[in-house]
Amino acid sequence: MPRIAVVTDSTCDRGPAALAAIDVTMVPLKVHFGDDAYRDWTDLTPADFYPRLRSAAQLPTTSQPTPGEFAEVYQRLGDEGFDGIVSIHLSQKLSGTYESAMMAAETSPIPVRVLDSTFVSCGMDFAIQAACAARDAGKNLDAVEKAAVEAIAGTELFFVVDTLDYLVKGGRAGRAQGLAAALLNIKPVLQVTGGVIEPFKKCKGTNKAIKEMAEHVAQRSRKLGPLKIVVIHAVATNLADELSNAIRSAGADIAEITVDEIGAVIGTHVGPRAIGVGYAPAK
Repeated sequence: MPRIAVVTDSTCDRGPAALAAIDVTMVPLKVHFGDDAYRDWTDLTPADFYPRLRSAAQLPTTSQPTPGEFAEVYQRLGDEGFDGIVSIHLSQKLSGTYESAMMAAETSPIPVRVLDSTFVSCGMDFAIQAACAARDAGKNLDAVEKAAVEAIAGTELFFVVDTLDYLVKGGRAGRAQGLAAALLNIKPVLQVTGGVIEPFKKCKGTNKAIKEMAEHVAQRSRKLGPLKIVVIHAVATNLADELSNAIRSAGADIAEITVDEIGAVIGTHVGPRAIGVGYAPAK
């Protein structure tokens, strides 16, 4: 049976312990407060990060792993006897992480298939899960890669932020940036599509935005069948509960629903009290 390793980066927003439990290796991005650099989910947990973000005089910056950091991981996995690696990362339109992984793959002692998930946060989770399921079933490198690619094609991700300031200042707003001046009290529901952030719907207030997301998930489940759903939040457990309950109340066909936190790197760009939902058809 081939030994295939699954690698991802910290912007999947599953902490090291959760990833270790499913035998996935995580390469962290970094958050910089001035001259101080912290590894996402390793040196800086959400509980540590958001209070510091709120009190920071300047918005922190983020950076991708270096090719050398990926090369170190790929070399170690080769030394441990793996036959190949599927490396799944956040959208290359939002970060240079994918490019760093591609550069490292060129010198890896074993074959590496680097995948652009075209998503961030829980949008990456479905490809990771699919790759792990194929790996655990004894599939070869091609089949593990194919399972992840198919999961990416079936994934959708929507979110709403408390303020667009973090997205705009961090340069990740995409077409959503055009909404900023005219928003006033309107909360836009945003979607990650084609690897970039796009406006989906304007709503009056967070409660209305949550209702719109829930109804959209329910509508999609009527077309796609039972869904695996992940609700994400940035220090907003009350909003996560509200969204989870709204999805159930809207009549979504739910195979499973879980709740995850948004880590420091993604949190730098969406800010506190962001709330979102990712989903994909259950296989």
